[in-house]
Amino acid sequence: MRYAVEEINGDPSILINLTLGFQAYDSCDTQNFDLEGTLQVVTGYDRAIPNYRCLGHVPLSSVIGPAMSTHSILLAHILGVYHYPQISYVSTSSLLSDRTQFPSFFRTVPSDTFQSKGLAHLVLHLGWTWIGLIAVDNDYGQQGIQLVRQEIIKAGACVAFSENILTNQPDRNAHHIVKVMKASTAMVVVVYATDVDVLPLLDEMLRQNVTQKTLVASEAWSTSTLRSLGKFSTLLIGTIGLALHSGAIPGLREFLNKIHPSMSLARDWVVARALEDLKNCKDGEGPFREGLCANIENFKPWQLLYYMKRARVTLSGGQEMYFNQNGDPPAVYDIVNWQLSPSGTMRFIKVGRYDMTSTQIFSINTSAVFWNSADQQVPVSVCSQSCPPGFWKATKRGEPVCCFQCLPCPQGEISNRTDSIDCIKCPWDTWPNPQKSICLPKPVEYLSYEDPLGRTLSSTSIVSSLFPVFILKIFIQLRTTPIVKANNYSVSCLLLVSLSFCFLCSLAFIGYPQPEKCLLRQVAFGMVFTLCVSCILAKTIMVVFAFMATKPGSALKRWTSPLVSYLIICFCSLLQFLLCIIWLSTAPPFPEQDSESQPRVIILKCNEGSSTAFWSMLGYLGLLAFISFIVAFLARGLPDSFNEAKFITFSMLAFLSVWVSFIPASLSAEGRYIVAMEIFAILASSWALLAFMFAPKCFIILCKPSMNSRENLFKKFQSPDGYI
Repeated sequence: MRYAVEEINGDPSILINLTLGFQAYDSCDTQNFDLEGTLQVVTGYDRAIPNYRCLGHVPLSSVIGPAMSTHSILLAHILGVYHYPQISYVSTSSLLSDRTQFPSFFRTVPSDTFQSKGLAHLVLHLGWTWIGLIAVDNDYGQQGIQLVRQEIIKAGACVAFSENILTNQPDRNAHHIVKVMKASTAMVVVVYATDVDVLPLLDEMLRQNVTQKTLVASEAWSTSTLRSLGKFSTLLIGTIGLALHSGAIPGLREFLNKIHPSMSLARDWVVARALEDLKNCKDGEGPFREGLCANIENFKPWQLLYYMKRARVTLSGGQEMYFNQNGDPPAVYDIVNWQLSPSGTMRFIKVGRYDMTSTQIFSINTSAVFWNSADQQVPVSVCSQSCPPGFWKATKRGEPVCCFQCLPCPQGEISNRTDSIDCIKCPWDTWPNPQKSICLPKPVEYLSYEDPLGRTLSSTSIVSSLFPVFILKIFIQLRTTPIVKANNYSVSCLLLVSLSFCFLCSLAFIGYPQPEKCLLRQVAFGMVFTLCVSCILAKTIMVVFAFMATKPGSALKRWTSPLVSYLIICFCSLLQFLLCIIWLSTAPPFPEQDSESQPRVIILKCNEGSSTAFWSMLGYLGLLAFISFIVAFLARGLPDSFNEAKFITFSMLAFLSVWVSFIPASLSAEGRYIVAMEIFAILASSWALLAFMFAPKCFIILCKPSMNSRENLFKKFQSPDGYI
């Protein structure tokens, strides 16, 4: 302080022709002496006379001190009544920021409010979420640690334990505190106290061998002389904390080397600036009533107080000093780390900065920090290990939120960051990756020609469609032979053509489901199979009519005409055609992206539009097949050189079996396999009709040509019109 006063008095640019001086009182760190000294300063004599200022020719500008917050609060109540500016250089209690109680109090150190936020920010920045708190049981410790607790909890971290250093006990409650520390899983402990109060705690930690905890120091002991006590080095290495911002003061070292008590006294830094502003005031432009200014040789305390609130001083280190509306200076702290020097002594190193006046409030060089661990990694202090992406934090009943278990995200949901509190549902067209950390586009699935299954089915369909064409060619070439003529040549040819289309219609079910393909594929399937079954039904009915017409005087002879076959085919096909027209007119099929059947893929398929129409079409086809089966079954006992009734019975039985089996199979299949099942049913039923209807005839035509004769054909029975 003496150095600062001499600097001011020696500066020709400030307080010209005025000398700044001071009176110093040693309070012995006792409130009584603090109070007594302050009243003496205010009175101006060596004794206190309340409400009087006896030393009138030397105005009192301000009171510097005291150091402790409790003492400053006591004096601020008194000095505030007289409006004397009071400036403390160490008092950090947040209570002193209350301008209603302490209107004339200022300080050159930040309030504990900022320190507490800085300590909380520090531990959270280093990833510590499970933290122990220890505080001395006075205003400094209790108010400060409560603010730390609030900031920690607000940020989502947790307090593992909170203990008080009891100053009224000889051991400061150290035995109990260290026992709690030892039992706790928290590896980081914030200690909000002075070095005097921390000392018993360190002794007890040595006794109980608690050496693996990382201590976070408040500014009251972060740069204390505890570092000179070598026995605590195993405990204090790696300690990190906040310290009041410091910088080099040019010329101070030389001043300290030559200082002597007999040297002349001078005046004080922020106060001198306020006095300079008061001195430079011009009448008529002053801040007081009617523009008046204060007299520098006889000013009132409240007049200087006005200028104190507005004083701004640039320090030698470049930092600007001023007071906010609460009398607090800019909050700037150094982050210090206790390290062991090469010589084996403890030292503290600046590793960062906490500056509320800067845009980058918090900065720390973690690579410069020395930790109390073998691997020199940042200590881990968490109640539960972090949940990786793909998991979410589920709190444990009855425990703090920092104690949790990691559960995997449900199906269809992800978490893309560490320690996620919930999972995010993927959009409908995406699905989680195996780690459930990102949503990936769902693969699109449909029965394509590039797919092995699609290639197999399409090849089978094309090859199968050639067999009816081959048989048709044989029938055309041998159309004059008895077997071809006896089996209703024209209807057989129509049946073979429709069977070829039956095989080919399965191709409409393979490939990308385009709108046109969806619109026509089921209709084409229904119509060609209806034509096919109608031909078989016509052949069955004509067989029955042919044998019944052989009875003498039978009236059914006129119904054996080929025209009846064509009428039956046209009528049965027309009904299916009308049903399909109604279907396409009211609720036609359309392409659809199905993301519900199989959550992991998007199934491209054709929505049938109206399920009623689809099953009605299929049901009508089944009805025709069932009628053909019944009629053929009843006619199976007719004379049989080449009686088709038996073959029709087997073919219809196989046809119905395939489609009855298809219904439950399609309901249990998913995606492209539903389409594959329908194609398989189409191919199987088509082959059943082709094999049972034409294999026996082709065998005789190709392998037993001697049996394809009129004599052999008439061995047992011949109808009047030649139908067998």
